[in-house]
Amino acid sequence: MRSPCDFGTTNGVLGYDAYPSQDRASPAESVRNADQTMQNQTHFGFEQVAESDKAQRVAGVFDSVFRRYDLMNDLMSGGLHRLWKAFTIDRSGVREGSRVLDVAGGTGDLSLAFARRAGKSGRVWLTDINGAMLSHGRDRLADQGFFLPAAQCDAERLPFPAGYFDCVSVAFGLRNMTHKDRALAEMFRVLRPGGRLLVLEFSRVWKPLAPFYDFYSFKIIPRIGKLVTRDEASYRYLAESIHVHPDQEEMRAMMEQAGFENVEYFNLTMGVVALHRGFKF
Repeated sequence: MRSPCDFGTTNGVLGYDAYPSQDRASPAESVRNADQTMQNQTHFGFEQVAESDKAQRVAGVFDSVFRRYDLMNDLMSGGLHRLWKAFTIDRSGVREGSRVLDVAGGTGDLSLAFARRAGKSGRVWLTDINGAMLSHGRDRLADQGFFLPAAQCDAERLPFPAGYFDCVSVAFGLRNMTHKDRALAEMFRVLRPGGRLLVLEFSRVWKPLAPFYDFYSFKIIPRIGKLVTRDEASYRYLAESIHVHPDQEEMRAMMEQAGFENVEYFNLTMGVVALHRGFKF
C-alpha cells in the first residue's frame, strides 16, 4: 500500500495519493466508523458536515472557480489583495538564497514574488491540495519565466523534511482546512530554527464597519460570483467561511499553541484582513 505522501504525477504536477485503498471493513467496524463520522463534525461555511466530507466539498468550490479566481479577487477586493500580498512579502524576511514554502498557493501570486526575492540560489515550492488550482498557478509562473517545483499535497501532511524551510506562507487558505491545528503543526515542523510563518487571512473587521461588511459579503459577493463565474453558491461559501474563521486573537493563540513564538498580527484595511507572523526558535 502506498503511503499517503507517496508522490505520483498529476497533470505534470507532483502529487500524492490522498485516498489510499483500504481493506474492506467488517459490518461492526462500519457501524463504529459511521458513529465516529457522526461525532466528528466541522464547518463548511455555516453548514455542519462530516470532517471526511469537507475536503471534497472545498475541492468542488475551487474546481468551479479557478479559471476566474484572479479576476474575482480583483473585483471583490477592488485590487486591495495585491497590496495585502505585497505587505506580506515585505514582512517575510525572504532574501537571496532563501527556501520558501507557499502552502495553498493557488494561482501563485506569492510564489512569484518570493521567487523574485529568493533568486536563482533560492528555492520556492508552490503547493496546493487542489490540482486544478495548482496546475493553473504553475502555468502562470511558467508564463513569467519561473519554473518552480510544485506539489499537490494536504497542508495537514506536508511531504517535506523537518527543518527545511526559512519561510512558510499560507494566504487565504487556512480557513478552508479541516484541522487548522494540524496544519499549523506541520508548518512548524518543516521550518528551520529561526524560520517564520506568515498567515494572511480574512479576519474580524473594525466593529463599526461590520454591518456594511456583512451586507457586502453576503449580498454583493455572491452576486458578483454568479455574474462572473456562474457560481453563486461557491462565493456564498467563501463569505460564510470568513465569518467562522478564528479572529485575530484566536489565530495568535492557535499559532502559539503550535509552538510559534513572538507571534504578532497586522490589521489591514481595518481588519478585513490580518497578517499573522510567528517564529520558530
